[in-house]
Amino acid sequence: MYPHVQLDPDVLGGSPVVAGSRVPVRRLWAWHRGGSSVDTLLRRYPQLGAAKILAALAFAYDNEELVEDDLRREREALGADASPPSAGLRPLSQLPLLDEAPPTTPAGRRRR
Repeated sequence: MYPHVQLDPDVLGGSPVVAGSRVPVRRLWAWHRGGSSVDTLLRRYPQLGAAKILAALAFAYDNEELVEDDLRREREALGADASPPSAGLRPLSQLPLLDEAPPTTPAGRRRR
């Protein structure tokens, strides 16, 4: 039903991943639910292509409880007091793309 989503106990502990990759559906779902557009996800994961990203999001919408449980397990694995993985990070759309130069400081020096 979801040819671009794989559930394999030998890949990322059985978490749903985009087929042919190790990109977990939960990661795309978290960024998308956090406000990242499909275009932004496609720029971040160009190797996946639009069909795989859209299929992963369709899977997540149709299996929201499973994907949310996967996110919860990830947070628990990081520690009971850990914030959600995206907490405190800049939105994905604000991070420089691989082909973009890093932002510069007012003095003209590049930030790391």
